Amino acid sequence: MRRPRIWAFWRRLQYALGFLTFLTVLFTTSYFVYLYAPATCFDGVQNGIESGKDCGGSCVRICAFSVTPPKVVWAESFKIVDGQYNAVAYIENSNTVAASPAMSYTFRLVENGSVIAERKGITILPPNSVYPVFEGRIFTADDREPTETTIEIEPIDMWLPASVGRDQFKTLETSLLSADSRPRLNVQVENTQLTEARDVEVVATIFDNAGKPLTASQTKIDVFGPRSKKDIVFTWPNSIAKTVRSCDVPSDIVLVLDRSGSMAADGGDPPEPLESAKTAAVNFLKQIKTNDLVGFLSYATNPSSPIEQSLTSNIVEIEKTIKTTKMGEDGIQYTNMGEAFSSALNELTSERHREDARKVIIFLTDGDVTRPVNPQTGLTDRDYASTYAKNEAEKAKTANVTIYTIGFGEYFNGEDEEVKRDVELIKDLASEPALYFEAPNVAQLLEVYKKIAGNICETGATRIEIIPKTSANFAPLR
Repeated sequence: MRRPRIWAFWRRLQYALGFLTFLTVLFTTSYFVYLYAPATCFDGVQNGIESGKDCGGSCVRICAFSVTPPKVVWAESFKIVDGQYNAVAYIENSNTVAASPAMSYTFRLVENGSVIAERKGITILPPNSVYPVFEGRIFTADDREPTETTIEIEPIDMWLPASVGRDQFKTLETSLLSADSRPRLNVQVENTQLTEARDVEVVATIFDNAGKPLTASQTKIDVFGPRSKKDIVFTWPNSIAKTVRSCDVPSDIVLVLDRSGSMAADGGDPPEPLESAKTAAVNFLKQIKTNDLVGFLSYATNPSSPIEQSLTSNIVEIEKTIKTTKMGEDGIQYTNMGEAFSSALNELTSERHREDARKVIIFLTDGDVTRPVNPQTGLTDRDYASTYAKNEAEKAKTANVTIYTIGFGEYFNGEDEEVKRDVELIKDLASEPALYFEAPNVAQLLEVYKKIAGNICETGATRIEIIPKTSANFAPLR
């Protein structure tokens, strides 16, 4: 019996393996040539190991369905001049890595349900924090004022990994200067990372002590080097002194006191209620800040000329001036509110006013405006005198003066038409209705002055928030 040859068996096995290898190569080549469509992150089709169309798996893009959508924290617009606004919104991206290089949005400024201005834009949205969206110089139709500001964010299709968020930048110093003339916020910011940042958008938002946004400005940095610091400047075209009521912003205050004939109606020596009004005004001086300046004038048929006390920090001198104020002795003392406003404004726009300080008028009257006389008739005309007073007060408001008005005396306890007429006038003279106060007696007047002092300078710090954002750390598409 013949024994099988081992070498022949191995030769047949090698032939078989070679044939199988040939078939495998032939099949694989045919598949890739005729049947295989390679996976790509840019073909608009979910293929390969992608989690969605062109996202997930081996693609850099992050699928939108795996991302938490951005959330609007707040949106607000800030008046620059009549009919022109800056709009700002804070947007929260709670995703720790996912960010968008192109978030589309639409700001809408709305007045009582009607859209009066609209602005579309595209911005970056870094990860893991809250970021501002800023649009400047938005013009409203017919100079109308918005009652509401909204922002609509379009669904984001492109989400990419981003290596760094807000912690890339650190604010080192802030300094607000010239708040009432040429507002300027000087800021020093540091890039804490080892990589440079390009096209950095930086928004400065100022909040009051309750967290309400008051105003905002934006600047841009083309190139921000690694581990470097930059001094940047934010500006505003008009005064923000009366908007930012921080005690860090000093005040230039003119106290205006009525000494018309009716301020001696209660009699006495010294006459009342004038003496009580003077006492309350002196008490007000104890509540102002050491960096404030105060001026004082009184008025009747005409205001004191020159002003009894120009702006000064010398409280002793101001007290002395107020205490020595007395009724006029040259005939009947009428009430000329308009000229009193004019004199107060002249002082607040004089060389004594500081460009870093807000301008304030605190105007006390017991009503019954009767001067100036109507120049066409030469007679007392309350309508003419009222209009004149409103016009002079409006000039002060236009000059960024905050006006507080006080209706003082038992007269304001009345309910007849004459009282209502005076109340409406004195409310109109104030910068806004909330800055009008009534004080029928001296105890209430003391409380009113206390409220005004607190309103001029808010307790608690104003917060200035500086937020830079850049697209430099987005992962590139490949």
